[in-house]
Amino acid sequence: MPGKSYDLVLKNGTVVLPDQTVMTDIFVHDGRIVQIGGTGNAQRTLQCDGLTILPGVIDTQVHFREPGPGDAEDLESGSRAAVLGGVTGVFEMPNTRPPTDTPDAVTDKLARARGRMWCEHAFYVGATTDNAEQCGELEKLPGTAGIKIFMGSSTGSLLVSDDRILERVLRSGSRRVAIHAEDEDRLLERVNHRVAGDPSSHPVWRDEETAMRATQRIVALARKTGRRIHVLHVTTPAELEFLAANKDIASCEVTPQHLTLAAEEAYPELGTLAQMNPPIRNRAARDGLWHWMGQGVPDIIGSDHAPHTITAKERSYPDSPSGMPGVQTLLPLMLDHVAHGRLTLRKVVDMTSAGPQRLFGLVRKGRIAVGYDADFSIVDPQARWEIRQDWLASRCGWSPFVGRTLTGRPVGTIIRGNTVMWEGELPGKAIGQPFRFDATDRPPTVK
Repeated sequence: MPGKSYDLVLKNGTVVLPDQTVMTDIFVHDGRIVQIGGTGNAQRTLQCDGLTILPGVIDTQVHFREPGPGDAEDLESGSRAAVLGGVTGVFEMPNTRPPTDTPDAVTDKLARARGRMWCEHAFYVGATTDNAEQCGELEKLPGTAGIKIFMGSSTGSLLVSDDRILERVLRSGSRRVAIHAEDEDRLLERVNHRVAGDPSSHPVWRDEETAMRATQRIVALARKTGRRIHVLHVTTPAELEFLAANKDIASCEVTPQHLTLAAEEAYPELGTLAQMNPPIRNRAARDGLWHWMGQGVPDIIGSDHAPHTITAKERSYPDSPSGMPGVQTLLPLMLDHVAHGRLTLRKVVDMTSAGPQRLFGLVRKGRIAVGYDADFSIVDPQARWEIRQDWLASRCGWSPFVGRTLTGRPVGTIIRGNTVMWEGELPGKAIGQPFRFDATDRPPTVK
């Protein structure tokens, strides 16, 4: 209605709507989008001339290491890095110390997040041999993103590698289960393929068959139990070809790291900083991921943000830990890939906003539409800039992408109508709240 008063108007931005991209204004009241286009008065005006307004980017795989020592990351520093990179929400993983595998552990994480996390958040619960039958109850806890299974050993103590236990987990509950798919038996068989002091042997040890074997096993168990699964950080074209034939029951994720780095350059240039699980593979594998991206097979992009201190990463391989930070560079890297014609901006939106909402049943998130939360990632798609050390907010203090020049830069992060980040500054305070999900949400009753 002309003349109506709003809390906030985002003016003159190029807005990526569900069905079109247009230059228009967005009006916000009480933290939600109430009008797109038209006129009205607002208490605050955010001028977005020359900028593109995306639905809030959601990173569905981060490791913020809390509870734990806190030397590499915690919930505050990790979420601060997220909003500086234009990310409005995260799903955080359970391989903490102690692990997130009980109701009390989830309650503890939600308490730790309150008033400290800059972005919206949800926490995965780790499946174990001991809680396999309780997973159906654990996934219903408010603030949980669902159940996470580690089929292969990685950072932390969570591991479920036996098919009988995996089947018990899949039979307990109904939400989509997230999977780290590496075959533990093959990892143990091939451990001697690691070469001391040579991180380029990491993908030789954790080879493509290690990933493929686990993915085939978990899809077979998903079919047997009728349970939907989500295969994380897929690194091989063969897996994506296989998953393309199983889209009715299995969704999947790729990471910016695996789409950007290749073993031939990464290990000589970065050494153990390039070490992660599953590993950075060769150019042929990377190019194969892009082929299947073009076929529409990967559903979402997640960063697998997994920081370690530089001191730990500088240990000689294989004593060096696997994992690299990525939440702050997820959107910049994907904007750069857009600028180089590898995918469209609308595809990025689908894989980082609409996709997470669609797969996991997020309430009022994932699109710019009336009635949805006013979460926006505002970017300058033409800006050329260099990733510098002093821009990084992760406590670990490093990134494999420092020194890289990119096209496309996050300018602002808006969460429920609050300007959390603008031009690299954090003008307010940490206001992140737990995500709500269809599977756990209890709408208010009408009296």
